[in-house]
Amino acid sequence: MASNTGAPVVVGVDGSEIALHAVRAAAREAAYRHRPLRIVHAFIWPLMGVPLGPAPGAPAEGGLRNQAERCVTEAVAEAGKVAPEVPVTGVVVDGAATAVLLAEARDAALIVLGNRGLGGFAGLLLGSVAVQVSAHADSPVLVVRDESRADGPVVVGVDGSELSREAVGFAFEQAAWRGAELVAVHAWLYPTPVGPGDILPLVYDLDAFREEEERTLAESVAGWSERYPEVTVRRRLVRGSPARALVEESRNAQLVVLGARGRGALGGLLLGSVSHAVLHHAHSPLAIVRKVGTVTRS
Repeated sequence: MASNTGAPVVVGVDGSEIALHAVRAAAREAAYRHRPLRIVHAFIWPLMGVPLGPAPGAPAEGGLRNQAERCVTEAVAEAGKVAPEVPVTGVVVDGAATAVLLAEARDAALIVLGNRGLGGFAGLLLGSVAVQVSAHADSPVLVVRDESRADGPVVVGVDGSELSREAVGFAFEQAAWRGAELVAVHAWLYPTPVGPGDILPLVYDLDAFREEEERTLAESVAGWSERYPEVTVRRRLVRGSPARALVEESRNAQLVVLGARGRGALGGLLLGSVSHAVLHHAHSPLAIVRKVGTVTRS
């Protein structure tokens, strides 16, 4: 068994209930990976120039700084209940939440955060911090909505792109850790350009194209199946909107995994249209992979 060393799993907390869901998910991830857990609270108030200590005449334990410390202490205790074997550290870091978490991501194995925090508006599907960190983080990002379910498959979106292949590997790793089935979903509507300058036919053979898409799906999981023979794989080829298909699959999934950008995405986009839509509408936790080299099994 690997030791609890190396790059940590990092989770952001703000005192909200969804942040504690994220802490529990992060503790389980750290246990899966045999990694330490680092709990981070971004403390923005020093940037605002407001008093951080107790108000005159208030109890000594009052004030914004003490409140931040209590938030971290509560999160550390919650992580210990879920994974007592995992080494846990908790820190208060001065700065805005997005900037703090992006800095943490440079040395993290995984960033975990809730979809909305204390500053979120009730009508919004996703908080701005979750969107920004998912779009820019160097490490994979796991966005948690509610208490994670322990049953159901791990679902991964497949389109044949480089980041998609990396997402498939990440999903196989997750399915192996969780003892879950892996559902690989490839959805298509029309032929899609694979690279710059690709010219698509005006008329094409639908049956031949479907066979090509089936081949793309099969080849995307074949090599990973050899590395993770314990994982049962189910392939789903869907003609329809990729985002809609993945959101629907997320209803019964314990996790959905996507590459940040897929085939046909514009180079200037940090998140592709599919990953952006699923990030906002998925019913399960969503892991977004932005860089290659995230899978550890040799």
